[in-house]
Amino acid sequence: MASSDDDKVAGRLHGEQHEPDKTDTLLERLIYMILIAIMISVAQTVLGVMTVIQFVIMLVSNKQPNERLAEFGTDLGIWIAKAARYQTAASNVKPWPWTELD
Repeated sequence: MASSDDDKVAGRLHGEQHEPDKTDTLLERLIYMILIAIMISVAQTVLGVMTVIQFVIMLVSNKQPNERLAEFGTDLGIWIAKAARYQTAASNVKPWPWTELD
């Protein structure tokens, strides 16, 4: 990944995020945490399937990865990182679908 790509990913991950005006109650946060945990589990399954598909693509195309699949993997990784930040209370910003995917 080129340096400008690294900067773009870092900006999406650590860039300005608008904190919500009101904080969730502990019960609301628990419900969101459970929902996000389920979504993370689905994301891990999607990542595993994507990994196998990308490997097969690289196997048949002389080590050339599918760029769209690689970009989707980057987006998925950023979403998982934002979800983990919410899960661990490092941030009060909920990941997509409650906020923009950016």
